[in-house]
Amino acid sequence: MGRHSDGRRRRLLLPAVATGLVLVLGAAAWVTVSAVRSQPSCEQPTKVLVTASADIAPALSLVARGLDLPCGSVEVQTREATQAAERLALSDGSPRPQVWVPDSTLALRRAHQLGAADVPGSGASVASSPVVLAVAADVVKGLGWPDHAPTWAEALAAPGAVPGMPDPARDPVGAVALLGLQDAVKAAPEPSAAYVALLRRFSANTLGDETELIARLPGSSDGGGTAAVTAFPASENSLLRHNVEDPKSPLVAVYSAAVPTLDYPFAELGGITPQQRPIVDALRDAVLGDAGADAIAKTGLRAAGGQALRDHPDDPRVSPAGFRTASLPSAPVVDELLNQWAGINLSARVQVLVDVSGSMNAQVPGTGLNRMQVTMEAAAKALRLFKPATQLRMLTFSTRLDGDKDYRELLPMAPVAQHLASGALDKLAQVKATPDGGTGLYESVLDTYRTARREWEPGRLNLVIVMTDGRNDDPHGISRADLLSELGKLQDPRRSIPLIGVGIGPDADKSELDQLTAATGGQAFIAPDPAKITDVFFGALSRIAGG
Repeated sequence: MGRHSDGRRRRLLLPAVATGLVLVLGAAAWVTVSAVRSQPSCEQPTKVLVTASADIAPALSLVARGLDLPCGSVEVQTREATQAAERLALSDGSPRPQVWVPDSTLALRRAHQLGAADVPGSGASVASSPVVLAVAADVVKGLGWPDHAPTWAEALAAPGAVPGMPDPARDPVGAVALLGLQDAVKAAPEPSAAYVALLRRFSANTLGDETELIARLPGSSDGGGTAAVTAFPASENSLLRHNVEDPKSPLVAVYSAAVPTLDYPFAELGGITPQQRPIVDALRDAVLGDAGADAIAKTGLRAAGGQALRDHPDDPRVSPAGFRTASLPSAPVVDELLNQWAGINLSARVQVLVDVSGSMNAQVPGTGLNRMQVTMEAAAKALRLFKPATQLRMLTFSTRLDGDKDYRELLPMAPVAQHLASGALDKLAQVKATPDGGTGLYESVLDTYRTARREWEPGRLNLVIVMTDGRNDDPHGISRADLLSELGKLQDPRRSIPLIGVGIGPDADKSELDQLTAATGGQAFIAPDPAKITDVFFGALSRIAGG
């Protein structure tokens, strides 16, 4: 994970002493390797190689130059963190570093996932930089800035806000920013649905890193010939550098305490020799001491605890005050966030089964609607959130709904865009429950799953979704044991088709749905209050991948 590609070097910044910001981005900052050498009298110096993200490398170089190394040398090599993680897991033949300082602990986790066993899971944080929503100044002026500091929710709802995203799968800025997007919609009537919709907006302009997004700013001197973006997650440090480099398209930092900061862990890797140990210790102690604090301040970063930004320019576009943000969540939480993001960007092939048995006529207290109506409203809203290219087929089921079959096709397999253009929403609104129909769940699920297996399509998320308010009560159908056996036979680990169960109301049998969905690697979700079905349904979609 990281933000600066090896092949791309941003323009060197002259020290901005006149504005109060001393950005020490000289020759040691943006060249491939910077070094502090041993004393001339040393015949066989011991070398320590440090690999670092480009924004922390200048500070490390300044600290290394101040070390007293009688017979040793330190080289600081800049390398984008995802590439560094990959090369630590699978060597490309280049010298292996003894110390790695990426921009986020997420990079250490990534290296572990890739198989780099000698990379620690954490390291002492040597600096920090808040992850902010970088918004074009013209956009936030309409919100009353600078007299009013907008929230992420306000900035994203502002006229002219066109969001973009550094790829969360590779960039820790994008990954932790997903927490800020979740927080921005927490007050929405249906937070899960609002979150999926917001991810959709950001996914339309997903690029490799912040530098590519900056180049898409209106009026940017780095390019701007393509479609513009005006709001995107970025580190405070990169925003500061941009505002000095390109004052014609200034960015305003919008802060959120829900977003963890970049923490720049000092990770000592395996294989440090006894001769290298004192050099590594001296470098670590200096970086964590006064010398490190001074160097970090000069390069536009904050101290590890998020303290006030030192030596910053008199620029209202950033907030120099210290503040605390959320801690980096556990690896499973981050994985879930990234899975949601991946699903939002992946077109799906979806089979949806909707229960139309007689019990769906039951009234939902406080709504004036029955279960059938609230379910179809949720399905209609979901239809708008799937990607236009997603292929979707919808079926209703009860007992003996179509001759001897318990199910009937409502919408044929077709792209969502085609469904919307051909009046699918009207068809959904007209669906009614079968007054005396039972719940022919098992055979409907099995036949639909067989169809999904036969029509499995590579490059898509293949799903079967079943929405029901009860349990199977078809006396003429197959047993649960037989259904589970048949589902087991249909599994192919290379071509997965998760079954997603959405239980509606207090009569839904969670145990039954858990067994059916587990047999396919899927998951069951229950809405005991049918009035909450929309939120539960969207929560299920976002966790499984949204489509």
